[in-house]
Amino acid sequence: MNSTLLRSLKEDSVLEIIYLSEKGQVSQRRIQVLDLTEDYVRAYCFLRKTNRTFKISNILSSRIFSQRYGYSG
Repeated sequence: MNSTLLRSLKEDSVLEIIYLSEKGQVSQRRIQVLDLTEDYVRAYCFLRKTNRTFKISNILSSRIFSQRYGYSG
């Protein structure tokens, strides 16, 4: 999982993730990774149209979706 997140950050590509919220809701999102720590990823969320922080352990799956959408954070 972390390798996909790191690759997305380095290649400036958009990720498609399946995310489990703290409330137990599952959602599919497209994100542009802006910053990465050991436990969290800060990213622009195209669903919410704002920067969000995601807990890495709550990302159920991720894949490279496309090259950068043009968001510059």
